[in-house]
Amino acid sequence: MKKSKLLRIPSRGLVLISLVSLVLGFILAYSYSISSADKEQNTSNSVGFKEQEKYKKELIHQKERNKELTEEINAKQQDIRKYEKSFASSETSVEELVKEAEMLRLLIGDIPSQGKGISVSLQDGAYNPSQENPNDYIVHESHLFKVINELKISGAEAISINGQRLHTNSYIRCTGPVITVDGKTFPAPFTIEAVGDPTVLLASVNLGGGVVDQLTSDNIVVTVEEKGKITMPALRDDKN
Repeated sequence: MKKSKLLRIPSRGLVLISLVSLVLGFILAYSYSISSADKEQNTSNSVGFKEQEKYKKELIHQKERNKELTEEINAKQQDIRKYEKSFASSETSVEELVKEAEMLRLLIGDIPSQGKGISVSLQDGAYNPSQENPNDYIVHESHLFKVINELKISGAEAISINGQRLHTNSYIRCTGPVITVDGKTFPAPFTIEAVGDPTVLLASVNLGGGVVDQLTSDNIVVTVEEKGKITMPALRDDKN
């Protein structure tokens, strides 16, 4: 039986193969590291691109908003110039606006009122128990409203009932022989005072067929007087 001969590789061949394998492994490792780096770089570039797009859109939006605000400011400045020109060209207009503002403050009771005016006193009429309903001889809120509305129409700048100054949202309620004005109760007689031109106010309430005649026909005792000076505090002072 013949013995098989083993294939012997010269020692120089082993060294060469080892060297080739080492170089090949190094190349593969280097290629993998480069590939990984490229992937990371691509990922990083993708994230950076998205952020750049985001900031770009925000910048464009901000520029558009700044443009809108600039246009709005320019429009407001134009309006201000128009108002300034209108005021500069007419001092009378400014004075009229100041007077109107002053009148509005008086009407709402924001500032004190003092001046000439009139007073209108309303008192229950004499009642005959054997004849009619007693309610037909009592002062009701409807009677007060008639006087107050007439005074307002005639230009009264401030009105009070028994010293209680009225404002734009005042409420008046009748409860038997007394009335409640903005939560305060007053007994008869009820004195309504008004600051304004006495001549105009007197003429308006004493007009034929007007307020005084209507109240008298309702059995109410009416007394009208001209006042040389009436003083009414501001509502804020009155509440303190």
